[in-house]
Amino acid sequence: MLGKLPKFHDDNLLVGIETSDDAAIYKVTDDVALIQTVDFFTPIVDDPYMFGQIAAANSLSDVYAMGGEPKIALNIVGFPNCLDPAILGEILAGGAAKVKEAGAVLVGGHSVQDDEPKYGLCVSGFVHPDKIFKDYGCKPGDGLILTKQIGNGIVNTAIKAEMASEEAIKEVTISMASLNKKAKEVVENHNVTACTDITGFGLLGHCVEMAVASDVTFEINVNDIAYVTDAISYAKMGLVPAGAYKNRGYSCHQVDMTQVEEHFIDLLYDPQTSGGLLISVPAEEVDDIMKEFEEKKMDTKVSIIGKVVEKGDKLIRLR
Repeated sequence: MLGKLPKFHDDNLLVGIETSDDAAIYKVTDDVALIQTVDFFTPIVDDPYMFGQIAAANSLSDVYAMGGEPKIALNIVGFPNCLDPAILGEILAGGAAKVKEAGAVLVGGHSVQDDEPKYGLCVSGFVHPDKIFKDYGCKPGDGLILTKQIGNGIVNTAIKAEMASEEAIKEVTISMASLNKKAKEVVENHNVTACTDITGFGLLGHCVEMAVASDVTFEINVNDIAYVTDAISYAKMGLVPAGAYKNRGYSCHQVDMTQVEEHFIDLLYDPQTSGGLLISVPAEEVDDIMKEFEEKKMDTKVSIIGKVVEKGDKLIRLR
C-alpha cells in the first residue's frame, strides 16, 4: 500500500516510512531532532476517563520507544452526535491528565462526527540525533527486556465475556494506562541496540520485525515472560481475540513454536494496547538495568524474556 506513495527525500529525515519504526524523526539542528507520531482507536474499556488515559498513553509511547521526550500533543476525536457530550469531556480529561503526567502540553486538536467514539493524539517530541532508539541493530549476545506484562488483549476479551477476575481487570487497566516514561528513563543511560513498543502485532509480531531488520534470531523463553494475572488461564479457555489469529498468520512460518504449548502461542500473538518497550541491550548490562527498574518502582512487571543469537533457519525460537 505504501508502495503507491511518491518517494520523498530530505537529508534531514533521519527516520521515515522505509523502516518499521514507531515514529518519524527529522533533524532540526546537530543537537535536536523532532519526533512525530499519531495514533487513535475505539474504546477498549467502558469508563470514558480511563479510555482517554489508555489512548493517550498509547499515543505517547511511540515517542518513548524512539528514545525521546514528548512535548506537544493534539487531540484527535471522532464522536457520535447521539452520545452525551459529557462522555467526550471525560475522555478528553483522561487524555489531558496523561499528557500532563508525561510533561507535555496539550495545545488543541480536531474532531469529526463519527459512528462510534475514537480518540488519540498527534504527538511531537524531541531527541538528540545521536541518541535515537531504532527497531534494528540487535547484536548476537544481547539480552531482551520487556517492560510490561503480556496478555491485555486476552484479558479484555475475558472482560467482554464477563469472565475476568477483579484482580485481572485492575492489573490490565493499570498496565495499559501506564506511560513508558519510566522505562525510557532507565534504559536511556545504557547501550540500547534496538527498541520498539509492543502494540497491535503482539509480542511475536514485533520480535519478528526487529529480528528481520537486525538479521538475527531471537530465542524467547515463554516461562520467563511476565503475563497479566489470569491471562494464561483465559488463553487456555480460548478467550483469544481475532487479531491474535491474524497476527499468527502473518509470521508463524518464521517462528519455531514446536516446543511450546498452544496457549503460549496465543498469548505471544495477542494484540497489545499500550504495551511495554521491548529493548535489546548488551548482556553485561542486563543485571544493572533490572536493578534500576526495581529502584524506579515501576507500575508494571519487567522481565528478561530471552536473548539474541546468530541468525538461524527461523527468526524466532520459542523455548
